[in-house]
Amino acid sequence: MTQSTLEHANITVSDPDATAAWLCDIFGWDVRWQGDAIHGGRTVHVGSNGSYLAIYNPGKLQPKKDISYYTVGGLNHVGIVVDDLDEIEDRVKAKGFAPHSHADYEPGRRFYFHDHDGVEYEVVSYPG
Repeated sequence: MTQSTLEHANITVSDPDATAAWLCDIFGWDVRWQGDAIHGGRTVHVGSNGSYLAIYNPGKLQPKKDISYYTVGGLNHVGIVVDDLDEIEDRVKAKGFAPHSHADYEPGRRFYFHDHDGVEYEVVSYPG
């Protein structure tokens, strides 16, 4: 069987440029592409050569309805692997986000944080 690789995920946010900027600052990513998008919106792609997040705004937002963990089709969190968890946590705090739910578990360490739009991110580091 051929192995597959996740290329990207697309997330709706209030301000794609602002979200892309802090994602690049925290995770050392680059803007891969930006421009007009579906429904008269704007998208900024941030990440690396192999994968990215598409940060999207349709121009007219609907209010968030529920906690995603209880919504079929909801986005629960975005998981990002980093080499130095402590360094990234310092960057997360410097951007004004509050890390929570720290855990050491087999096979690594992790914490979570929510951004200004309520999107949850899991940051994880694996030894070795």
